[in-house]
Amino acid sequence: MNASAGGAASGTPLLSLQDVQVSYPTRGFRSPPLTVLDGISLDICEHETVGLVGESGSGKTTLGRALLGLAPVTGGRVVFEGRDISKLSRAERRRTAKDLQVVFQDPYSSLNPAMTIEDILTEPLLARGEKGGRDVVRRLLDQVHLPQDAGRRLAREFSGGQRQRIAIARALVLDPKLVVCDEPTSALDMSTQARILTLFKEIQETTGVAYLFITHDLAVVRAISHRIAVLLQGKIVELGSAAQVTGDPQHPYTQRLLMAAPVADPVAQQERRVERQRLLERQGERPSEVVDTSR
Repeated sequence: MNASAGGAASGTPLLSLQDVQVSYPTRGFRSPPLTVLDGISLDICEHETVGLVGESGSGKTTLGRALLGLAPVTGGRVVFEGRDISKLSRAERRRTAKDLQVVFQDPYSSLNPAMTIEDILTEPLLARGEKGGRDVVRRLLDQVHLPQDAGRRLAREFSGGQRQRIAIARALVLDPKLVVCDEPTSALDMSTQARILTLFKEIQETTGVAYLFITHDLAVVRAISHRIAVLLQGKIVELGSAAQVTGDPQHPYTQRLLMAAPVADPVAQQERRVERQRLLERQGERPSEVVDTSR
């Protein structure tokens, strides 16, 4: 099923990236900085899922970290609910955390192994001086389809898919408006991936939360996204609806990504390899011009 059937949400963007740049200093006298992201402009509306796809090293995770204040925004602006959050202090960033949460790739490393699931889920509430308790835990566990007794157990007692559900529940505890999902299904098997994607969509339908969904997998991003942005060497080279980007890609890089995606049928896979080779020969070395089909 394609999440883009209803199209993107309309109205004022919840999050707006405006010509965002992320650079890091390099060693050596007068060495130029290393630019990881360059001129990124992208909007995410309320109730919308925007997929960010690209191969390893394209800058996907760096973009997510920049939104969360974990990577330096050295140019441009990150505007959240009309406010530039790219240069906030730590104290101001903590106040923003209620509305801007994250689900990481490896759920186990992001869950304290010494804490019970109830303690993990109520910790964000206690940190804000709010009351937490069994009612909150019960609601969250029910929301991510885990048994009620899960709150008394430790993270190591759960499977990878269950741990990811716990991580999702923790991200939802403060009722955020936007969740950055950084490769949240890449460490899971195919059947578990499908269940987690279904859970993300159920939660969005219930709460109206928006997602920035970061992945290298076109099949995954097609299943959950309203719109897709394709990232190549720190720049967005194609932006459009999920149906268009995965069904009729316009940029040569997106076409190559689509051809590189595996299929279950061995005969079809071999045909795809041959077609991909022909595509590479036809395209040669073309410039990476931006293709925007979202307008």
